Amino acid sequence: MINNKKFISGLLLLFLSVLQLHAQEIMSLEQMIEKARENNKSLKISQNEIKIASEKHKEVKSNLLPKINATGEYKYFFDLPTQLMPAKAFNPMAPEWQFKAAQFGVPHNINANVQLMMPLFNPQLYTNIKTTKIARELSSLKYKKTKEQIFYDISNMYYNAQIIKSQLKFIDGNITNTQKLLDNLKLLKTQGLAKGSDVNKIDLQLQQLKTQKQQAQINYTQVLDALKFYMGMPLNKQIDVEENIDTSTSTYAYKKETTLDYKLAKTKTRLIKNEIKSLKRSRLPSLSLMASYGQTGYGYDEEPHDFLDFYDVSFIGARLNIPVFNGTTITRKIKQKKYELQNSQLQLELIADKKEMEINNAKLKLAVSKKNIENTKAQVALAQTVYEQTLLEQKHGVAGLTDVIMADNELRKAQQNYLQAQIDYMKADLELKKITGQIK
Repeated sequence: MINNKKFISGLLLLFLSVLQLHAQEIMSLEQMIEKARENNKSLKISQNEIKIASEKHKEVKSNLLPKINATGEYKYFFDLPTQLMPAKAFNPMAPEWQFKAAQFGVPHNINANVQLMMPLFNPQLYTNIKTTKIARELSSLKYKKTKEQIFYDISNMYYNAQIIKSQLKFIDGNITNTQKLLDNLKLLKTQGLAKGSDVNKIDLQLQQLKTQKQQAQINYTQVLDALKFYMGMPLNKQIDVEENIDTSTSTYAYKKETTLDYKLAKTKTRLIKNEIKSLKRSRLPSLSLMASYGQTGYGYDEEPHDFLDFYDVSFIGARLNIPVFNGTTITRKIKQKKYELQNSQLQLELIADKKEMEINNAKLKLAVSKKNIENTKAQVALAQTVYEQTLLEQKHGVAGLTDVIMADNELRKAQQNYLQAQIDYMKADLELKKITGQIK
């Protein structure tokens, strides 16, 4: 009965394992990038920044339109306003220094007006419109820069996941080989042909490999979780990366395009130039059209002379604003912007100077790592052959356990060198794409 339960439990676990394996979605790098394009929150924030900049441009541009305001007001005076008038107005013989208090108006006062204001000439406004347009372009470039960085990070993590996956395959092979060696030594020990210390050495090596595998699996899970985060996917979603590492796609000669860093620096330079122009134009006069139409009502509520009369009030005119002196604020701001402009232009030159150097370095790394992949791959095959030959010799008593351990260490070293060569190649290729503006 107990054996049946164990058998059923084993089948259930196997079924769940198979089900989980099939539930895993193997995604290509292109699929992950597309998923991030749709769901990455940093990209969505950057897209909203573009919309904000666009609305800001429309806001400043709307200042060219006429502004119409309607106002209404009602006042009831319990005490009418008092005004002092010369007494001569009532009595020509009254002295100059004598005044008489008089109340003017009626208790009820009603005002209703419609006012129009429209700029006719405002040089700073037109410059500000251009400034917000450049700022909108800058936001668009920042979005592209964010997208490029996210795609770069995803590619880097994807390659790391592929390398760890290859590393796990090597570790599994080493565990299998070490387990066989351990089983053989245990058999020899029972026959009195091997020492207990030899068995312990290989057992320790096996445990170290298992620990290494556990750490690699943890690293692999962490990289996959990071990829899910960038793609905006839930962490409980089962995904996997493609196993095959393609190191044959690079042409070493990507077409040079203007990088986003250079475009950003150039756009910032244009923005600062326009800001300087705006500050200078703030010293120029501005002219606006004014117009108003309204009615004023006066009412008296004492019988039998109560009334409520309305009178038209309207005018049209122009307002000229001439800045005369506002301290040295504008002058100081212009000087600050000029220093910013110098830095921006130096940044442009710095980016251009660095680009050629970085391209040459990346191409050199790419060529060296490509050659290293070929060499280390051959070294892995050779080390594997040496290890198998040493195992065979050890079985026939020609080689000792020390020789087997040395051959095993050389095999692991060759595997690690091969993985490192692949890492160096893919990072150099990715860096070359970024420098030449090929990450789309």
